[in-house]
Amino acid sequence: MPTPATVMDPNEKLRWPEKVGYGVGDTASCLFWVLVSSYLSIFYTDVFGLAPAALTVLFLVTRIWDAAFDLVMGMIADRTQTRWGKYRPWILWGIIPFMAAEIALFYTPNLSDSGKLVYAYLTYSATMFLYSVLNVPYGALLGVISARSEERTVLASYRFVGAFAGNFIIQSSLLYLVHKLGSGNDRQGYLLAVTLFACVSGALFFCLFASTKERVQAPPEKTSIKGDLKDLIQNKPWLILFSVGVLTLIYVTLRQASSVYYLKYYVNREDLVPAFMAGGTIFSILGALASPYLVRFFGCKKRTFIILTVFGAALTLYNYIATPTDLVTVFICHYVVSIPLAAIFPIMGSMFADTADYGEWKFGRRATGLIFAGQTFSQKTGGAIGAAVVTEILALAGYVANTQQSEASLSGLRHLMTTLPGVIGLLVVGLALLYTLDAKRASEVAEELASRRSSS
Repeated sequence: MPTPATVMDPNEKLRWPEKVGYGVGDTASCLFWVLVSSYLSIFYTDVFGLAPAALTVLFLVTRIWDAAFDLVMGMIADRTQTRWGKYRPWILWGIIPFMAAEIALFYTPNLSDSGKLVYAYLTYSATMFLYSVLNVPYGALLGVISARSEERTVLASYRFVGAFAGNFIIQSSLLYLVHKLGSGNDRQGYLLAVTLFACVSGALFFCLFASTKERVQAPPEKTSIKGDLKDLIQNKPWLILFSVGVLTLIYVTLRQASSVYYLKYYVNREDLVPAFMAGGTIFSILGALASPYLVRFFGCKKRTFIILTVFGAALTLYNYIATPTDLVTVFICHYVVSIPLAAIFPIMGSMFADTADYGEWKFGRRATGLIFAGQTFSQKTGGAIGAAVVTEILALAGYVANTQQSEASLSGLRHLMTTLPGVIGLLVVGLALLYTLDAKRASEVAEELASRRSSS
């Protein structure tokens, strides 16, 4: 007797509880991811006590190894068969181990400098590994909850609204909780605050598992790992989108990882960090909500992505003119640029779902988990490179934690927030112009796949 998943209509119109349930999955993810992308670096340098140069190698080695594991996780998930589907069970199984690893990541043991570095490598690697166990299947769900491209765009919008909700929670409350719970002891404060966020993440991941369904079923055909990888490499739209994802995350991570440093040392107003970060997140939520409407307005995902990226890169470059006392320019640029940078991510997620359809159409085999593992691989690789660039520039500029910075260090922070990400944003545009799976082509592919499935 077939499982309930095999008799579901892949073109069924989704109801709002499932959309919200899918969206809160990224709230859970971002309660962790924002901790890592925005605060782990400054936690390691200013609280944990590691040198920036040591972090450069740490971020590159652990994140790139972890990004490669995403591809393995994608292939494992594609081959999973349970009564819950292929991808949802991994979310359920990974919740408790992930929570424990996240808490351990922000614990500061009483060890020597070399001992702390080893501890950082072990806990960071374990946490990112378990994050992949949850996040790769979560990303793949977008490709199997519905077969309708417009529904995927809406789902991706819900997802990134959820993501920026998690972002807002961290940016508006983390430092407050660290100071409040730690009573002046930042080591204790970080540990207790992160424990709280880990528990909330676990509850939201369970809501994701319980509220979603897998409707799109691949043809019942056994595939080899070699065959899946070969199909992936020959999927030209995916390759271009993968490259776009790497550069986009470098762009975003440069700004995220340097923001707290920038406000604390260049602007000399650490007290403004919550308002700066949380305010930007509010505008990010607006951008994520607007993405499906922007796609309809401009008539094409690719065109919308390019226009938004050009606007964001131009405004990021403009922010270079801001002096440490020019708070109006600093804040307005950050708030406004948050809108296009947020809107492009739901669009890119929906485009990855289209490349999964294209792969099935062209090669006759569907590897949704591997396709979306490639998306997270690109994001983690870009994030690793971006984080490593930040710590390497700080090291080269002579950054010293918790002291007045040199002119070279301040100049480095200024470029990390403005010119470097702005130029990379323009490179993203150049690559996106090569993407060929436009609205017309994606629609043709989806229609032919629907015909094949109905006939089989």
